[in-house]
Order: sequence, then C-alpha cells, then structure tokens
Amino acid sequence: MVIHTFAFRWKPGVNEQQRQRVIAAIRSLQGRIPGLEETWVGANFSPRSQGYELGGVMKFADRAALEAYGGHPAHQELLAWLMPLIEPVEVDFEA
Repeated sequence: MVIHTFAFRWKPGVNEQQRQRVIAAIRSLQGRIPGLEETWVGANFSPRSQGYELGGVMKFADRAALEAYGGHPAHQELLAWLMPLIEPVEVDFEA
C-alpha cells in the first residue's frame, strides 16, 4: 500500500467557490482511477499549518498505481485548472 499526501496553499484571489470545486473534484477521482483505493480531502484547521489551507490523503494499491495516477487523464484534467490556483506540497510513502 502507498499513501499519497498533499497540502495546498491558495494563491491570491482564489475564492470559496473555487476551493469547494477543488475538494469536489479531488473526491470525484475515487472510482475513476484504477488502484486509487481511498481518498480523504478537506479544509485544514490546524493552527500549525504554515499557511496550507487544504489537505488530503489518498491510498493506492502500490507504487505502480500511484505512478499510473500521475498520468491518468482524469488527474491531468484536474491539474490543468488546479495548478494555477495552488502552491502544493506532496509526500508519498509505503505503509
């Protein structure tokens, strides 16, 4: 099993409607990408967040599934409009 974690800082001007669209879009990947077994995403409420306002965790079957996720058309479609809105950080590890 591989765990993919991410946190986003919003770029200036990102509104609440866009933030909610991001959360819904990430959740919608579940069931559309082979090997993506579980997805959690939501607004970060930690006082230690260093400005990262959204966080998420995805569980993949294995490294191959995580690697395939990167190039999957549904993920690429999301990235096309998401990347201009965020400053991301990601951590992946085997569990």
